[in-house]
Amino acid sequence: MTLNQQIWARARDGLVAEVTALGFSAELAELMARQLKSPKAIDRMASYVRQAKPRSEEMLVDEMLAICAEIEAWRERKESLEAQARYSARLYWQKQEPDEEV
Repeated sequence: MTLNQQIWARARDGLVAEVTALGFSAELAELMARQLKSPKAIDRMASYVRQAKPRSEEMLVDEMLAICAEIEAWRERKESLEAQARYSARLYWQKQEPDEEV
């Protein structure tokens, strides 16, 4: 098992512990961990469970979906900013080149 897999497994185990402590199934926690994908997102979900102590599976799943949506929005914004930076650099360098006469 690689270091990244160990980190992910540790985060998953923490989420499973928090979710099962509230009386929900470990299978639900494992499904949420797979959906969240990253250890940081899984830890964020475990923190929510620890602090909010949700009373229904729907609340757990709703928070998981909200975390996933925020991550996806961040990725889209990052891609957009990178594309804008490349476009701006292209325009800048086109201005800097002397015009060629035909």
